[in-house]
Amino acid sequence: MRDISRRGLLGAGLGAAAAIGVAGCGSNGPDRSGPGDPAKGGGRGKGSAKPSPSKTPGRLIGDGSTSDTGKQPHQPPKPVRLEPGQSPPQFVIFSWDGAGEVGNGLFPRFLELARNHGAGMTFFLSGNYVLPESKKSLYRPPNNPVGASDIGYLTDDHIKDTLKYIRLAWLDGHEIGTHFNGHFCGGSGSVANWTPADWRSEAEQAVKFVTEWRTNSGWHDIDPLPFDYRKELVGARTPCLLGQDKLLPTAKQLGWRYDASSPGGRQIWPDKKLGIWDLPLQAVPFPGHTFEVLSMDYNMLANQSKNSTQGVPSRYPGWKKQATDAYLAGFSRAYETNRAPFFIGNHFEQWNGGIYMDAVEDALKGMAGKKDVRLVSFRQFCDWLDVQDPQVLAKLRTLEVGQAPAGGWNAFFKAA
Repeated sequence: MRDISRRGLLGAGLGAAAAIGVAGCGSNGPDRSGPGDPAKGGGRGKGSAKPSPSKTPGRLIGDGSTSDTGKQPHQPPKPVRLEPGQSPPQFVIFSWDGAGEVGNGLFPRFLELARNHGAGMTFFLSGNYVLPESKKSLYRPPNNPVGASDIGYLTDDHIKDTLKYIRLAWLDGHEIGTHFNGHFCGGSGSVANWTPADWRSEAEQAVKFVTEWRTNSGWHDIDPLPFDYRKELVGARTPCLLGQDKLLPTAKQLGWRYDASSPGGRQIWPDKKLGIWDLPLQAVPFPGHTFEVLSMDYNMLANQSKNSTQGVPSRYPGWKKQATDAYLAGFSRAYETNRAPFFIGNHFEQWNGGIYMDAVEDALKGMAGKKDVRLVSFRQFCDWLDVQDPQVLAKLRTLEVGQAPAGGWNAFFKAA
C-alpha cells in the first residue's frame, strides 16, 4: 500500500489507496453549507444558497457540548416500498472522511454545492479534530502511545471552524458519522490489527471528544452542536478502509446501522454483514486503462501522480478530466443498468492543485437533477433499504455490475 507522509498531509488530506482492492482514506479541510430536495432524497431545494440560521440550544446534553433540538431539518419524505414494476431510484452518496476545517474553504464550498443541488451527504468526523492539542493526553489510542495521531490535531481556530460547519451541516440535513480518531494505518498499531475491544475503545473516545468539547476546550461562548451524537451516530468509515471484520461486532453492539469501510466493492446492490448494511467504496471504470479504480479521490491520485500530492502541473487538466469521467462512468453504468447505489468517498484536500475537488463538483453537477436520481446520505439510504420488501432487495442483488433487468423492471420484478 502506498503511503504519503501522513502527519505532513494534515490540511491537504491524507490517504492510503490505489486501484481496485487497495484502500484509500484520510484527513480533511474546511467549508460553507448545505443539502437536499425532498424529491431527490435530500432536504433543502435547489438554489437556496443562504446558510441555515443559528438555532436555540434546545435541551442541553451533558456539559452543553451537544443538545437535543428535535427532528433534524431538511430530511426527505418518509421512504416507501417500491411499487410493482417501478424502477428503483438511482442513489448516489457523497461522503467525506475526517470532515475537519483547516482553512482551505472546502467544507463550506461543498455544503453550498449540496444545498444548490438538493443533495444530502455524510460527513465522517474524526473525533480528535474537536480535541485541542493541549489536551491530547486525553486520547488513549489502542496499541499506540498516549496522544498519538497519524493525522495530528487541528489548531484551536480550526477546531472552532470545524464545530461551526458540522453544526451547519446537520442543520442542513446532512449526516454526521465517525472516522474514529488517530487514523493509524501502518505498523503494529495499525487499525488493521485492532480487536473488537480496541474498536469499542476508539469509538467511545470519538464520541466522548465530540460530546465533551466544551469541557476539553473551555469554550463556553460557542453554540452547542444541535444533535445528540449518541443517537446521531449510526455508521462509520475506518481509516484506510482497514479492519472492518473486527469492527463489525462492535458496531453491532453499538447499534450502528451500516459500515462504509470495505475496500474494493462492486457496483451491485448491497447486503448485510452481521446484520449491518455493508456499503463499500466501489470499483469504477478508469478512462484510458483496462483496470478499474476505487471511487475515492486518493485512489485517483495514486494512479495518476503515484506517491506525490504535487505532480506535474501540466498534467492537471488531463487528470482532472480523467477523475471526473471515472465518477461519471461509474454513475452511468449503474444508472443505465442495475441502478445499484453509487458510493463516492473524498477528503477536504488540495492535491494536485485541487483537481479532485473540482472533479467531484463537476461529477455531482452531472448527476443532479436527472430522473430518479437521489443524492442522499448513507443514513437516508439505509432508511430506504429498511422499508423495502426483502425479496425485492434479494432480486436486485441478482443483477451483476452493468447488467440491466431483462425485459425491463416490470418483467424483472414479476419474477421476485
